[in-house]
Amino acid sequence: MRDMGLDLIEAVNATDHVLGPEQAEVTIVEYGDFECRHCGRAAANLTLVLERFAERVRFVFRHSPREDAHPHALLAAEAAECAASQGKFWAMHDLMFANQRNLALPDLMRYGQQLDLDMTLYTQEMADHVYLQRVREHIDKARASSVRRTPAFFVDGVPVSLSFGTQALLDATEAALHRHSLDVNRPGPTAPSSTDRPTATSTRFTRPRPR
Repeated sequence: MRDMGLDLIEAVNATDHVLGPEQAEVTIVEYGDFECRHCGRAAANLTLVLERFAERVRFVFRHSPREDAHPHALLAAEAAECAASQGKFWAMHDLMFANQRNLALPDLMRYGQQLDLDMTLYTQEMADHVYLQRVREHIDKARASSVRRTPAFFVDGVPVSLSFGTQALLDATEAALHRHSLDVNRPGPTAPSSTDRPTATSTRFTRPRPR
């Protein structure tokens, strides 16, 4: 079901966290919150979507922590970015969604150790809030795309409402893949055949004989 929000404002770029092949036919973007229980449920269901359409779909996660409702969400987003700087964004992503009730700073430190991060660097970046600005930029872009709640999903840039469950995301992904198949198989303009082409005719002139 199409959401009534705006289409995705910012296209996927080199700073995004992407799971799946670069040349995938369809891109799913989520604005999510690590402390949001609805995001936690969506994360589990999204795994099924990605497995079903393996190699044809890629997934992008962006931050949209609800600071008013979830006191640990912003810091959790920063922790994910710190882990990303050491190549472990998705491992931290999965670990935090699996432990949504335990996202206080001591918990985030423990997760860093579990993932075998460079703890000196991780601790320093967390203390200095090195990636806070990046998270804020995600929040601003989410608002510009009319994201009012989490999770917010976009399939090929078009918002998809999960009001009736994750099946809507599955249906939207299938529809997008179908459109891509039509585009690939749609015949392009054909060049006219030799029988269709107008042929140039030449007029032969004969020189009059001298009298």
